[in-house]
Amino acid sequence: MKILGYLERFGSSSRMLILTTLTFVILGTYSVYAQDATADHAVFVANNIWMMVATFLVFIMHLGFASLEAGLTRSKNTVNILFKNTFIISMGLLTYAFMGFNLMYPGDFSIGQFFGFAGFGIATPEGADGLIAYADGGYSYWTDFIFQGMFAATAATIVSGAVAERIKLSSFMVFATIFVTFVYTIAGSWKWGGGWLDQMGFYDFAGSTLVHSVGGWGALIGAILLGPRLGKYTKSGMKPIPGHSLPLVTIGVFLLWLGWFGFNGGSVLSGDPGPVSFVLCTTSLAASAGVLGSIIVSWFMFKKPDLSMALNGALAGLVGITAGADVVGITSAVIIGFVAGIIVVFSVVSFDKIKIDDPVGAISVHLVCGIWGTLAVGIFGVGEFSFLTQLIGVLAYGAFTAVCALALFLLIKVTMGLRVSEEEEMKGLDITEHGMEAYPDFQIT
Repeated sequence: MKILGYLERFGSSSRMLILTTLTFVILGTYSVYAQDATADHAVFVANNIWMMVATFLVFIMHLGFASLEAGLTRSKNTVNILFKNTFIISMGLLTYAFMGFNLMYPGDFSIGQFFGFAGFGIATPEGADGLIAYADGGYSYWTDFIFQGMFAATAATIVSGAVAERIKLSSFMVFATIFVTFVYTIAGSWKWGGGWLDQMGFYDFAGSTLVHSVGGWGALIGAILLGPRLGKYTKSGMKPIPGHSLPLVTIGVFLLWLGWFGFNGGSVLSGDPGPVSFVLCTTSLAASAGVLGSIIVSWFMFKKPDLSMALNGALAGLVGITAGADVVGITSAVIIGFVAGIIVVFSVVSFDKIKIDDPVGAISVHLVCGIWGTLAVGIFGVGEFSFLTQLIGVLAYGAFTAVCALALFLLIKVTMGLRVSEEEEMKGLDITEHGMEAYPDFQIT
């Protein structure tokens, strides 16, 4: 009312001019705020859509792992492999919701920067708190949880392949549950949760160490404690035990390659087309170079082109690039992948020489190439990255994970037993553990 009284001092034409000007100022200001709000909402929607698509792709990776592991093992153990992979993803998501998410992202650390816990269960934020007010408007709380949850079970899946064909099902299920719930998440908090390695400047974009090497250390300890499969290493030398389906292996690798677009691309944590498309390029080029590197070396060593080595070369390149997919150049990505492809061949052969039986090459792909990829950030990373800091991170994760895995496996061995009997191993775990066959109309080999 005071404004109207003030306007009465002016003539009608002046009042009209003033009112018109004020109207345009108010509408213009509202329009700017409305446009900003609309733009923020559009970015929020785009980010969430891409991260949810990436989540779907990471989920598909579990089918890839199941296919790869089943194909590289004997047909009499196929049901067992598929059962374990079905259990792992289900258990992983549930334990991640129960406490894993809050162990990995505690917010505050109660013991230095080494351990923190935000409480049991996942929150149910209402309204904007779980939506555009979460993560600075980048993505929703639920998108964050489900995307990270898909990563959690991957570490146990890596262990599954290395201990295949001879571990007790119940023993593996107990190990996988504890390993994913506590070991993976506490270790992950050191970097992705803002812990001590993050404070130090350690860099691991999507998990060459946090996911792959963590799983790889568990796989190595498990394979050592279990010992080799019956008939693998004899007095006359190493006896190959070929998998029953190379087509299934190939399908698994291509599913994993597809899923890696979500694994690495989703780790940008936004739908920004620039960094996302760049990460997809470095990821795929490294995988391609890994294939070529493994083909060249294995052909030279074995005098024949080896499909299984070529496929492991793709995975080696993917694992190798995962730590630095967003901070290395295109040429560097090719070099990292190519070297990973070479390393994986020598690694597989070396583990056989020291009689560590890994039916699927998981230790070589995930542990050895995960270490290489993490260190490569300190060599090729564009920015302030320290090779020494990367090395400290590798050693810290190795020590923590190996000790935890060793303690878990030994405890399980003493209380439950770790390995099936010789008779059960000879018959196959499908019959002895599950009472069914994957291929009932065909002869088991």
